[in-house]
Amino acid sequence: MGIVLKESYKNTVTLLVAILVGAINTLFLYVYFLDASYYGLITFVLSTAFILKPLIALGVNFSIVKFFSAYTDKENKDKFLSLALWQPLLVIVPLGFVAVLCYEYISTLLSEKNPLVKDYTYLIFLVAIANAYFEIFYAWARVHLKSVFGNILKELFVRIMATLLLIAVYFKLINSHQFVLCMVAAYFLQTLLMMLFAFQQYRPKFSFQLPNNFKEVIKYSLYIILAGSAATILLDIDKFMIPQKEVLEQVAFYAVAVYIGSVIEIPGRAMSQIVQPLTAKAINEGKDDEVLDLYQKTSINLIIASGFIFVLVNSNISSLYQLLPRDYTGGVWVVLMISVAKLYHMFLGNNGAIISNSKHYKILLPYGLAMAFMVVVFNTILIDKIGINGAALATLIVVLIFNTLKLLYVKSKFKIQPTTVKTWWALVLIAIFTAVGIWVKLPFHPIVNMLIESVILTIAYVFVVVKLNLSTDLSGLYQKGTSLLKK
Repeated sequence: MGIVLKESYKNTVTLLVAILVGAINTLFLYVYFLDASYYGLITFVLSTAFILKPLIALGVNFSIVKFFSAYTDKENKDKFLSLALWQPLLVIVPLGFVAVLCYEYISTLLSEKNPLVKDYTYLIFLVAIANAYFEIFYAWARVHLKSVFGNILKELFVRIMATLLLIAVYFKLINSHQFVLCMVAAYFLQTLLMMLFAFQQYRPKFSFQLPNNFKEVIKYSLYIILAGSAATILLDIDKFMIPQKEVLEQVAFYAVAVYIGSVIEIPGRAMSQIVQPLTAKAINEGKDDEVLDLYQKTSINLIIASGFIFVLVNSNISSLYQLLPRDYTGGVWVVLMISVAKLYHMFLGNNGAIISNSKHYKILLPYGLAMAFMVVVFNTILIDKIGINGAALATLIVVLIFNTLKLLYVKSKFKIQPTTVKTWWALVLIAIFTAVGIWVKLPFHPIVNMLIESVILTIAYVFVVVKLNLSTDLSGLYQKGTSLLKK
């Protein structure tokens, strides 16, 4: 776990900075500087593009992670990476042709409830292309165990661009329309920078020749695309469906709550960038003990780290919402449901990487289809009944059902599970600290309340985790940190 913790630490620092910038954007700049309808619009455009992204990428980013480490000669590596660059064109070209022919129909359909969407529909396809190629080049760098720069681009770059653009809106240097266009341009710049970095790590001799196992690569890509699609649909389908049933402003209110709840997964997003290629390598080399070790260590480390954030978020949520405009304060239950869903996802550790990089990856086809179908059904029913709370409840239900199925599947096929006695102690600890944090309320200003509660909970949580030695890796980091402070 040495390189995992080293890269994860750097990625976590990046994510913490990104989450701080994102919090300023989401809870202040977007809320006060941009009209709620345009906030809802940009959320809708980006979320819909992210839903399309797996189809555009055609599973190439997953294929790079799985197969690159299996090639031993440069010739096949070059052929494989060349294939990775032009394979998405098999979707982009025909889909673009259809989009141009049917643009009026598509834009009218998407803007039926909110006319503002109509003039911006074309941006969805452009962002999807940019983001698909970003993920491909990011995977390109990750297989060389270089995840930090890509993580900075993915998590921080666009947020900083949004900050600068929102400030420009405030000072009337650009208007809301230009803000939307500039945000789209930021995604293309992000992809360009990622491409240059990927080529710096490994620049192949480009050709249209196919690698020896190209049939296996194509077959895997077509299957694995459902894995990316299911995960993305789960994350973004609600932001796509809400505007079909509610006004765009409701998307903005929902986006704020989801952002707050989603900070739970910061450690998982940091760790996954390096754990995925290591899991693929261990499986390719038949190192079962290493696979088990990664599985259990990622689970306990993520539960402890994400659980800590879960405690802070849900303990301070009422104080935080006191700082927001009244219209935005109806998402407390959304925050709770989304944060529970994220915490359960962290509980699984690198479960998804084990399935997608093994010979059992084909199970992701029916799994992905069923997951996508159920999240759409639940959103359709529950958004009509309880609005944005219904969208969050739909996400929670689907995560609980399908993550449990993934857990049981890996246990059945690999005879391994992520839990140890320490895992259950960690969950009990999280439950107790969250209950105490929600129950104890201080009578001061919301900011003062959050600072005092956060400091007390942090000290107590870290003390108990280290005292019980729930994670040898995190305890080691703590001891190393305290040693440096003493010096």
